[in-house]
Amino acid sequence: MKERVEEVLQKVRPSLQADGGDVELIDVSDDGVVKVQLTGACGSCPFSTMTLKHGIEMRLKEAIPEVKEVVAL
Repeated sequence: MKERVEEVLQKVRPSLQADGGDVELIDVSDDGVVKVQLTGACGSCPFSTMTLKHGIEMRLKEAIPEVKEVVAL
């Protein structure tokens, strides 16, 4: 599943990079929790929670039903 998550993140990255940020995949657990780290401008952005939940998590859940939650470290 980690490879599938990385494929989806590759599709999300260009929008984040356009705003000076990025996302790094840290881990994917067996119970469907994806751990990421928002970097660059995304790491300190006040809207990072919205980006995480309504952008990254939503896209991952649509593409990979096994994903239960995305958390930022």
